[in-house]
Amino acid sequence: MSAGRKEANGLVNWISGERLIQRFEEWAPKKLAYEKDKIGLLVGTLHKEVKRVMVTLDVLENVADEAADKQVDLIIAHHPLIFRPLKNVRSDEGQGKIVTKCIKNDIAVYAAHTNLDLADGGVNDMLAAQLGLKHAQILQPTYHEPLYQLVVYVPQSHAENVRHVIGDAGVGSIGNYSHCSFSSSGTGSFLPHSGAHPYLGSVGKVEQMDEQRIEAIVPEHLLRKVVARMVKAHPYEEPAYQVIPIQNEGKAYGLGRIGKLQEAMPFERYCRLVKEQLGIDGLRAVGAADAMIRTVAVSGGDGNSLIPYAKYRGADVLISGDIYYHTAHDALLCGLHVIDAGHYIERVMKIGVQQYLSRVIEEERFDTEVVISESVTNPFRFIV
Repeated sequence: MSAGRKEANGLVNWISGERLIQRFEEWAPKKLAYEKDKIGLLVGTLHKEVKRVMVTLDVLENVADEAADKQVDLIIAHHPLIFRPLKNVRSDEGQGKIVTKCIKNDIAVYAAHTNLDLADGGVNDMLAAQLGLKHAQILQPTYHEPLYQLVVYVPQSHAENVRHVIGDAGVGSIGNYSHCSFSSSGTGSFLPHSGAHPYLGSVGKVEQMDEQRIEAIVPEHLLRKVVARMVKAHPYEEPAYQVIPIQNEGKAYGLGRIGKLQEAMPFERYCRLVKEQLGIDGLRAVGAADAMIRTVAVSGGDGNSLIPYAKYRGADVLISGDIYYHTAHDALLCGLHVIDAGHYIERVMKIGVQQYLSRVIEEERFDTEVVISESVTNPFRFIV
């Protein structure tokens, strides 16, 4: 293991588990996950320094052994180690063996499952990019981020500065535009009481001020940061502002992606291309070999519920990690081609998560190392 960089006080600069996960959840927040999904910290504690993180698709016994050998402090996995309730935790069999090894070696296990699937740049976006899909969009929207209207009253002398501060924090982003806001002029009045330290005027005397009312739209994930920066930039001791929920739909998140190939090609040829692009030994294909394919939908995990959405959105084929026998019949009946490439295609997340965490650690100037698990966790192999 790398010794890390030493600070002036002789201490190595490791990131804490809480801070690392806090930054990770800025990308894949828990609110995106399905209600019954078993995400988050599953084993161990985040109340410690993390010298080495390992990213994996699954947490099996070989992964736990690898993590122990590499002196890993934290495993970040896509598939939860504990999904169904455990009847017992035995150190000699089942998942208990894995849990015991992690606890003995002080390895925390954290899972980001459907929240990482839905996230911007998450698993489905990674797969769409690996497949070379152009103009990829969400296949089935499942969540829209709430929006709020921020209204703040600012003296004329500071209005421009406050507008810039909240705009730089992300307020007023609409499509390809940023810093969007509306202002109107008026007169503010206030009466400072004993103990107040007013920016203008005197205690016990009503004061009036030419002010601007600034209005802008804020997405929920930025709200606390924006309000904090607005208050800091505002000259008043007690800024007057409002945060109002609005009905406009915010940014969409959802299952799967749909996009286009550079050029149409026969289904049989496209199946061979998918094998090459995803680095897999084989796949199951549903549909006529000579049909032309141009519009492609993809879902890394269970894609059975996405058949009607893919057809409705005009997809020629749905690529999925798991398709049931009778669902394949349904796809045939509605004229949709299907490629079952196996759940293991989601291993694409290992590189994506490693790159994201490495950027975070570099930004925060820590020395923690992020490694990718080399253990194979695919339970299937092809015999031809």
